[in-house]
Amino acid sequence: MEPKARLWLRYVSIFVFIAAVFQTASAVTHYTIPEEMDEGTVVANLVSDLGLDLKSLSKRKIRLDVVANKKYLDVNKDTGELYILERIDRENLCPIKSVTTCLLKVDATLENPIRMFNIELEIMDINDNAPRFRRDTMHLDISEATAIGERFSLTNAVDPDTGSNSVKTYYLSESDHFSIEIQTGRDGSKFADLILKKSLDREKQAKHNLILTAVDGGVPARSGTASIIVRVLDTNDNAPQFDKDSYNINLTENAPIGSLVVKLNATDKDEGTNSDIFYSFSLYTSEKTQQTFSLNPDNGEIRVKEMINYEDFRIYDMEIIATDKGANSCICDHHC
Repeated sequence: MEPKARLWLRYVSIFVFIAAVFQTASAVTHYTIPEEMDEGTVVANLVSDLGLDLKSLSKRKIRLDVVANKKYLDVNKDTGELYILERIDRENLCPIKSVTTCLLKVDATLENPIRMFNIELEIMDINDNAPRFRRDTMHLDISEATAIGERFSLTNAVDPDTGSNSVKTYYLSESDHFSIEIQTGRDGSKFADLILKKSLDREKQAKHNLILTAVDGGVPARSGTASIIVRVLDTNDNAPQFDKDSYNINLTENAPIGSLVVKLNATDKDEGTNSDIFYSFSLYTSEKTQQTFSLNPDNGEIRVKEMINYEDFRIYDMEIIATDKGANSCICDHHC
């Protein structure tokens, strides 16, 4: 008979152990709280919610596990209240914005006998972050030849908050030349395109300073800003201009070869190679005149090239062309 108890006792032991395991399992207790609650704020009373005995609570050594190396919550062993031990930042706890529900999962364990309760706190977002641009300043180079209606992509603002607390719209500072159009991405994010609504003229205004403001949908709303600096690129849309319409010059005969007759001056409102000028005689300037006078193509100086005889020619008429060095160069004629 002795071998048969041993089998019976082993069977009972196994049965009791399994029963104890089943006693530790329980349904998940769910709470919803806003983020950033003050330390010490009571979340719930576990004694009433979990059906525990307050008198035996301290003896059973209730404890909460640690989440992400932070003990956000604790239990008052005298009252059974679950309270905030450390402020909970939703954006730090759930950094991925695509996660619609941010849960803080905690296991509460009691001893004598051991019981485990699954507790989860849904952390609701509050509007504690303002929209922020990845770059404080955006630089755009736009040609003055750009057609009205052309659009330019701008860096969007980001907001760690979710839902209505994230970026809702953008505003542009007052401008005669630019406006914005709000776009919505597939993920619901908002971004703005800059639209040219009036032709640019570099010679009138070479730079435009704008302010782009991102606004979220929270209450109160939470105004991020970025500067937009538009540099207008030059096109060759201006012809060189002489400082005078014509020159009347008195020159004595037998003036030494190399003598300066006149220094022409033409300027161009464009920039770079579009404003670099070279001078030349036009086809209307006689061959005799071109033999008598030289023209420096770079600085516009006209000098005596050969001896002048009053009895041969009393008047020399010449037409000078100023041409810029830009693509599709512009030309200006001038008479001397």
